[in-house]
Amino acid sequence: MSEPTSIKSELSRLAVHLAARREQILRSWLRAVELDPELTTPSGISRTQFNDHIPQVLDAFEHRLQAEDESEKAQARSEQKRSAAEHGLHRWQQGYNQRETIREWGHLQYAVLSELEDYGRAHPQLQGDVMPVARQALVRLCGEGVAESAARYERLQRTEAAGRMRELESALQQLQTLDRQRAETWREAAHDLRGTVGVITNASAILTREAETDPTRAPISQLLQRSVNSLRGLLSDLMDLARLEAGQEYRRLRPFDAAHMLHEFCDSIRPLAAERNLFLKAEGPAALTVVGDSAKILRIAQNLVLNALKVTEHGGVCVQWEERASAGPPQWVLCVQDTGPGFQPQSAAAPLESALRQATREAQQLDAGASAGAGTEPAATLKSQSDPRSLSVPAGEGIGLSIVKRLCELLDASLELETAPGAGTTFRVVLPRVYPEGEPQE
Repeated sequence: MSEPTSIKSELSRLAVHLAARREQILRSWLRAVELDPELTTPSGISRTQFNDHIPQVLDAFEHRLQAEDESEKAQARSEQKRSAAEHGLHRWQQGYNQRETIREWGHLQYAVLSELEDYGRAHPQLQGDVMPVARQALVRLCGEGVAESAARYERLQRTEAAGRMRELESALQQLQTLDRQRAETWREAAHDLRGTVGVITNASAILTREAETDPTRAPISQLLQRSVNSLRGLLSDLMDLARLEAGQEYRRLRPFDAAHMLHEFCDSIRPLAAERNLFLKAEGPAALTVVGDSAKILRIAQNLVLNALKVTEHGGVCVQWEERASAGPPQWVLCVQDTGPGFQPQSAAAPLESALRQATREAQQLDAGASAGAGTEPAATLKSQSDPRSLSVPAGEGIGLSIVKRLCELLDASLELETAPGAGTTFRVVLPRVYPEGEPQE
């Protein structure tokens, strides 16, 4: 509703007065900001930078008071919004946070309101509707100023966040590309080395046949043959690890009896343990049907058991499997315990061992924080029967455990480690019994 002509003229005179008092209003605003202990950023900018677009905002406010019709009022509001948005952009660029900008708007509103109150007291003859109209216009001015500044802040924050996200995605893609290239180069190098080892193997075989006619060559020939076999196994592990790291391995899921597979594996490897006068126990239910990649799970068991046999001097290794009682998705557990000396600081797998210990602690903390009955006690360890000073670090130990860790990641399984002074080592692998619906299964 338009104001009467007399009120319009008085509002116009008020606008002229505010324009004449512009400098005093800005100084009062600056003084209030300087005294506000919550505002520290303004102290680092100049007076011109501090005022920024506020003079244009006040111009629009005065134009609103002088407006003759609705179109002029709408134009004044548009000027207010535009200047307020530009002010929000400037404050962002100067390092303000949104809270500081809003507090500044509050101080500006109070400075203009004080000037209006002084004007009202100095002109008691004003009609009763003049000052209420002016106050309403001031509230709208500062409300729209806060809203436009906040909107500009939000747009800038989204733009900045989107830019950071694009940079992170680009950096991640570059890192993944470099990692694949590194793994591929590693795989090719291992492949070339394996070809060279094949030549050495053939030469070794010839020397072995010749040693049959010359007994003095037999010990050297046997040593060479063992070294070549060890190197060939190490290169094979390197190629497997390179394929895993290059993302060239995929899980092939199907239902199978994990208990049957592990029983057969332990029976096949038991003669190797017997050669070292070690026991190899297999403990678990007679049947345990699960869904998973049986070949990769068997590889995990092979690496863990063979490593355990290498480091164990007396006693032996125990392989256990069971269904895991949990309130969450169905899981099953594979444990490999040995009576070896435990992990030593000089171990080739020391960095991985440290990471596994940390992962084990985190898993136990999650279990402890779960609902009653859902947690799992730390894996038990066997008493050590091996002297750590009498055993050398087995070649490829770190590579074998790295392969196990990568295979566990591929199968969505967790790998935990328990070891202590005077105790052997226990690896516990927690695997899903089923996988999400929709994933292809053979």
